[in-house]
Amino acid sequence: MNIIVCIKRVPDTEARIRVDGSGAGIDKTGIKYDLSPYDAFAVEAALRLKEAAGEGEVTLLTLGESSSQETLRKGLAMGADRAVLLTGEVTLDGLATAKTLAAELEGVEADLFLLGIKAADDDQQQVGPMVAALTGRPCVSGVSSFEVNGSTATCHREVEGGSEVVEVDMPAVLCMTKGPNEPRLAALKGIMAAKKKPLEEKPATEHASRVRLASLSEPPARAPGRIVGEGADAVPELVRLLREEANAI
Repeated sequence: MNIIVCIKRVPDTEARIRVDGSGAGIDKTGIKYDLSPYDAFAVEAALRLKEAAGEGEVTLLTLGESSSQETLRKGLAMGADRAVLLTGEVTLDGLATAKTLAAELEGVEADLFLLGIKAADDDQQQVGPMVAALTGRPCVSGVSSFEVNGSTATCHREVEGGSEVVEVDMPAVLCMTKGPNEPRLAALKGIMAAKKKPLEEKPATEHASRVRLASLSEPPARAPGRIVGEGADAVPELVRLLREEANAI
């Protein structure tokens, strides 16, 4: 069972993000970066599948700067076997990213190609399906869990009021979301072993971005609260405000 997992290095989801002086970027001072959470679900799913099969290889692939080695090493410490870093610029153009990944994955022999359903920083949900379309492989998105039976993957997708089951022929592209694949913490043994695992760094086949970030702005300040009265006498006024101003009822 050979699996390729495409991951992304993103600002930690608990980091305090500030707009930089240009107004079109973030202030990276003191920002901690990490593996995108949905990509972590994909890595965990790949590792569990390999362990259940008792054989195979899990390869991590990312596009980014040399600093992305740190994120790849984290995945290797979790249990992945090898990693590839395509050095190049990461942009907001999902199609440009997908073309770069597809150029690397074209003709690659693997049973499954896993990605997180979206990156935590741009929230686009585009790259996985685009990679599938560009490489001519079937795709299932929003997968919370899956099982492999021979040459078929049975995918489970959580939908409103129930669960949807989709069967897809492999090789296939699966975009993972939150489910039972809670990412494991790397043990000290895994962290030490990751330093010796192969990590290949090579230039990406870059494609020009057609998306330009014009500006960023802080969320508007929350309006201060106000007291409309006390006790039961305040209820009519509260109901009026909820209906006429907040449009909540």
